[in-house]
Amino acid sequence: MDILNGTKRCSCGKCHDGLLKDCLIGSGVVFRVAGLVKKYGGKRAFLLADANTFAVAGMQVSSALQDAAIPYSRYIFPHSPKPNEEAVGSAVMHFDTSCDIVIGIGSGVINDIGKILANMTKSPYIIVATAPSMDGYASATSSMEVDGLKVSLPSKCADGVIGDTDILKNAPRRMQISGLGDMLAKYVSICEWRISHLITGEYYCEEVASLIRNAVKKCTEHAAGLLQGDEKAVAAVFEGLILGGVAMNYAGLSRPASGVEHYFSHIWDMRGLEFGTKVDFHGIQCAVGTLYATKVYEQLKFLRPDRDKALAFVQNFDLQNHFYYLRAFLGKGAEAMIAAEEKDGKYDPIRHPERLEIILSHWEEILQIMDEELLPSAELEALLTMLDAPKSAGEMGINEAIVPMTFRSTKDIRDKYVLSRLCWDLGVLEDIKL
Repeated sequence: MDILNGTKRCSCGKCHDGLLKDCLIGSGVVFRVAGLVKKYGGKRAFLLADANTFAVAGMQVSSALQDAAIPYSRYIFPHSPKPNEEAVGSAVMHFDTSCDIVIGIGSGVINDIGKILANMTKSPYIIVATAPSMDGYASATSSMEVDGLKVSLPSKCADGVIGDTDILKNAPRRMQISGLGDMLAKYVSICEWRISHLITGEYYCEEVASLIRNAVKKCTEHAAGLLQGDEKAVAAVFEGLILGGVAMNYAGLSRPASGVEHYFSHIWDMRGLEFGTKVDFHGIQCAVGTLYATKVYEQLKFLRPDRDKALAFVQNFDLQNHFYYLRAFLGKGAEAMIAAEEKDGKYDPIRHPERLEIILSHWEEILQIMDEELLPSAELEALLTMLDAPKSAGEMGINEAIVPMTFRSTKDIRDKYVLSRLCWDLGVLEDIKL
């Protein structure tokens, strides 16, 4: 991939570092894993997988290492691990300290754990992808559950990513849909990044945003071929997912790839963790969250902002009452969100008028950003229908009655200016129909 050329000085004023050194995509590339091990100075490899992912690609990796006379140890989770402290601790405890390079064999959770393990052991890291299911292969963060809260932990970007199309094209259909769903989310994330830049002055880079737009375009153009097992489509979509991770590294934050639509998914995951309610693949939940968010943005297009209404709403907002409902809705996971508000001050009524004046004076520009960045909800629904993907919480087995509270809770996940915070600033949070 031409994008992997080290540090780049950008017009935004930053020097972007892609971090990823090598990305091999194509038929049979899994057998080139030994070459990457040698390139990164590895003498003994540690393989990390679960029973399912090892069955898909573990033997190929093992064979390639054996042929190259590279010794290895391995730890295979007996079941698919959860992204939590227990799984990370298990990987750390089974790590062979004589190993000097980590090779993950899997997709989302295995990759997230592998990146943390490589970071802790100061080892080079290679991920052999088993599904085109998400955009985190090339990112430097790991999505984990900590004390009931979904967080993005700084970890290590893979040095090398291997996407063998012979493996990827046979991934379960729902995992392939998940990867596309994770990319569809970028329509909202880029929109929100631009809006936040306008309202809060948050850092924004148009070159990184353009990289994401191109990645999304590549994925959506090849959506039908991916689900038919077309090898060229699989390669194109996987490359798009890698570019999503590279863009996050360039920006130094998750903004280019994650916004309110991801927070829908995080909230549902937190409820699943606390109450045992149904959850789906992360990317599928993000796709449904993207559709919900797009419909909210479309409601805002018909809104005439009202200064007096917004000011009255914020002055009358009962924060303790909100925290009461947040605790009931999320359980112990709400505590970290509530504690963060003391530092973040998202609901500070003194700071609100300044943001509101910016919103009011730039409303037409905000509307223009929505028009430029968002895929209309009708087109998004048609794409999800073509993919035979869920289009609502109910179709994922999640109670649709909780969707409004899910949306209201998204503003508490991080100190990030997202759609739900814009609705709060406008005083229309309770008016939104979902």
